Amino acid sequence: MPNQPTFVLVHGAFANSFSFAPLQAELGLLGHRSAAVDLPGHGFEATFPAAYQAPQDLEGLAAEPGSIKGVTLADSVARVIEALERAKRNGPTVLVGHSRGGATITAVGNLRPDLVDHIVYVSAWCPVDLSVGDYYAEPEMADVDAGALALALVGNPAELGLLRVNFRTADPGAIDAFRHAFAADLTDDEFRNFLNTFQPDENLDVGTSADRAQAATWGRIPRTYVRLAADTSVPPAVQDRMIREADALTPDNPFDVRTLEGSHLRWLVHPKPAAELLAGLTVS
Repeated sequence: MPNQPTFVLVHGAFANSFSFAPLQAELGLLGHRSAAVDLPGHGFEATFPAAYQAPQDLEGLAAEPGSIKGVTLADSVARVIEALERAKRNGPTVLVGHSRGGATITAVGNLRPDLVDHIVYVSAWCPVDLSVGDYYAEPEMADVDAGALALALVGNPAELGLLRVNFRTADPGAIDAFRHAFAADLTDDEFRNFLNTFQPDENLDVGTSADRAQAATWGRIPRTYVRLAADTSVPPAVQDRMIREADALTPDNPFDVRTLEGSHLRWLVHPKPAAELLAGLTVS
């Protein structure tokens, strides 16, 4: 099937390609190719300090270097472009980003729209009027618990040159905050399983105002926004705001808007509806 698209999947913060495995299985069973990309410093490139293992040494964990130090948004963009260049040899490409991965795919679309036949945001950051960081000060984000990660933050990000979070904490307050932010609708086992796929380190560069969507390049790509209706990490209000801003930027090429029920992570744990949605996209 020469026109069959390849879905290129880009993960969010503290995540990696592993979290897409159930979705890729469903896409494969529907007859579709997919490639999940590990951004630099993620997946098997991630640092899992010995101090992160049980029994944990929090003092050591706060000081141990991490491989993701110095990784920039530009590095992540280059990694995705490399994957797209290879995938494009096989036919059309659909670039899919989740959460923080939206910043990366937006920057990719700004630079290389020729490599992307369709771009899909799944409750992902699509910075248009503001940079990603600036949206956090807006009313649509007022109900987001910004302290969820802070409760398990280890070390000084400025000194480490990265953000380090102890996802293996036993602090019930931190665990409850993680659950509320990411996966309130998963079972206890599903939630803990997903928490154990997270890596402790994330880079500090989520982009600036220069990385906002550009009409002349990114704005030419057919696009879909998949809203997650019960997301408390990237709430529907801010998802809808980014959709409105993007549509105002390029009114002749608006988002095709879809909605999936569930939290920030449910679509990855129970991926059949998402796979069917992606498989049903029209890609020319």
